Amino acid sequence: MEQFLAVAVAHFLALLIPGVDFFLIARTAMTSGWRNASGACVGIASANGIFIAAAFSGLSLVSDPAILHATQAAGGAFLTYVGIVFLRARPSTELSAEPPAARVTWMRSLGFGLASGLLNPKNALFYVSLAAALTDATPAALTLYGTWMVALVLGWDLFVAVVLGSERALAGLSRVLPWLTRAAGGFLLLFGLGMIVALAARPA
Repeated sequence: MEQFLAVAVAHFLALLIPGVDFFLIARTAMTSGWRNASGACVGIASANGIFIAAAFSGLSLVSDPAILHATQAAGGAFLTYVGIVFLRARPSTELSAEPPAARVTWMRSLGFGLASGLLNPKNALFYVSLAAALTDATPAALTLYGTWMVALVLGWDLFVAVVLGSERALAGLSRVLPWLTRAAGGFLLLFGLGMIVALAARPA
């Protein structure tokens, strides 16, 4: 029980720190509503589930440096692209303001969420580090921990999407949305470029 509480607290505290996934959910919820943003939530939770299953089963997806470097390069390119999209966007709190062709769909949001989660090496490294501290845990305990963490990621992300994507929230955030979108775009752009620069500067 003490081990479970320690794992749960560590994971939840890491979840509370705003990062790439948070900005993706927040921006999607505030421009396309929480229902469409829930697609990103499911995608992000699924990516976390893949990393958890790989780490807890001993099949670390980042144990091979070549895989880690490829993931970092792809993640940096993806986040740079998303950052540019956010910076060029003209956000509106009117959910129906965008034409149907430009409106974010649930499936497109799901794809972005899955890509965001899978192409972020920090997610993989966190779960690998956590698994290293649980070498004495039984398979049943690891299954419990993994199920709990995936459920928590999904629940927290859905909470963020609902809070930021409700009509009441949008009405109160009309002046904040443009600044949040630019801040999110700048954050993602710098984060993505930082990953690429760090990879390029690494000794061969």
